[in-house]
Amino acid sequence: MRHGLVNKKLNRTSEHRKALLKNMLNSLIKYEQITTTLPKAKFLKPQADKIITLGKKENLHTTKLLMSKLQNIQSANKVRKTLSKRYEKRNGGYTRIVKTGFRHGDKAPMAVIEFVDRDKEAKKIDRKKKDITKDKKEEKKLATA
Repeated sequence: MRHGLVNKKLNRTSEHRKALLKNMLNSLIKYEQITTTLPKAKFLKPQADKIITLGKKENLHTTKLLMSKLQNIQSANKVRKTLSKRYEKRNGGYTRIVKTGFRHGDKAPMAVIEFVDRDKEAKKIDRKKKDITKDKKEEKKLATA
C-alpha cells in the first residue's frame, strides 16, 4: 500500500534530497530555466510553484519562510520583487516541464523545467562576454544561411 507517501526519494538520503531541492530551486530562480532529469523536474515543480505563491504575499512572515527555504538572499529578493509581480494575475502553474529526450551516457530521461513567460536574458547571467558575442555571431550565421 502507498498510503502517506508524499514525494519521491530519488535514491538519496533525506539531507541530500533537501540540499538537492534547495540548490535546484535557487538555480531555477536565478536562470529561470534548467535542464535536469525528468524525475527531478517532477519533484521540483510543485516546490517551485509554492515558492512563487509565497512570494506573492508581502509580509515579514513569508519573507522569513522564503529565506529559510532558499537560504539565498538574492533568490528570495528576486522571488519577492520580480517573479511575484510577473505572476500577479496568475493563480498557479508558474512552471512547465518539457521533455527533451534521453541522456547519452545512461539513457536517463531528460527534461527542461522553466518558468512560464520567462525572461530569456536571465540564462546569460554568469556567462562571459566572449561567450555571448560568440553565440550572437553563430546566430547571425544561421540566420543568413
